[in-house]
Amino acid sequence: MSTTTAPIVRHGRAGLAGQLSELGVEHSGVLLVHASMRAVGAVSGGVGAVVAALRDALGRRGTLVVPAFTPENSDTSPHYLDRVRGLTDRAREAVRASMPPFDAATSPAPSMGRLAEAVRLTEGAVRSGHPQTSFAALGPLARELMARHRPDCHLGEDSPLARLYDLRAQVLLLGTGFGTCTAFHLGEYRVPAPPRRSYRCVVAAGGRRRWWEYEDVALDDGDFADLGAEFARSDDGAAVRTGPVGASTSRLFRLTDAVDFASRRLPSYRGGAPVRPLCRAHG
Repeated sequence: MSTTTAPIVRHGRAGLAGQLSELGVEHSGVLLVHASMRAVGAVSGGVGAVVAALRDALGRRGTLVVPAFTPENSDTSPHYLDRVRGLTDRAREAVRASMPPFDAATSPAPSMGRLAEAVRLTEGAVRSGHPQTSFAALGPLARELMARHRPDCHLGEDSPLARLYDLRAQVLLLGTGFGTCTAFHLGEYRVPAPPRRSYRCVVAAGGRRRWWEYEDVALDDGDFADLGAEFARSDDGAAVRTGPVGASTSRLFRLTDAVDFASRRLPSYRGGAPVRPLCRAHG
């Protein structure tokens, strides 16, 4: 008995750009993207074609932004804690000693996915300077958006997220869920008296590698999936547009709407309970 294998459907740049425009990506707009290439499926030209499709949908005057976070150079991040779990003290110190300092020009951001890395590595990309939660951008507003990211402010008023808010940027969850919605973190900064904690990472100062400790808002994305589900139902579902991009189901919404919703609703989600001290993507 013979069996046949269904042919792999390969999506192309033009088709993806058309789907993005149909979903509502604004021509000449500003777009923050979180992406799962696995969810998008097979694409002729690979991840580079997806970046090109996003830029086609935005047009020459549009600006594309992605997270370029680096939890790999922190010893207060979940990434580090997972890496050293079960190791001896000596082995743990060896791991810490091997961590390279953050360099905006060269530090990779592997945990952010293939599309974010492709944007970061594209000629002309600009990256913000935070040693843990940098962003990368392509387009005419890239330099303005990436400037002045204060090193002790992960995702608050002195970060690109606040500049994106000011510009009423859109957010695209390209095959990902609300658990990755960085915009909700700006809402954490905007609740009354948000809890704070210490972070630590490796930086370069005066050409020398050193550990740097700082205090910032205690970031917690543990309830973002539930928060996002409620957000998607708000305004009778008008806040979030959903549609196909490649093989994925993707979501598009205004960053201002997501931040404002999070700042209103997060206090009821957390109810005064202690905030967990770690966030998956941060230090």
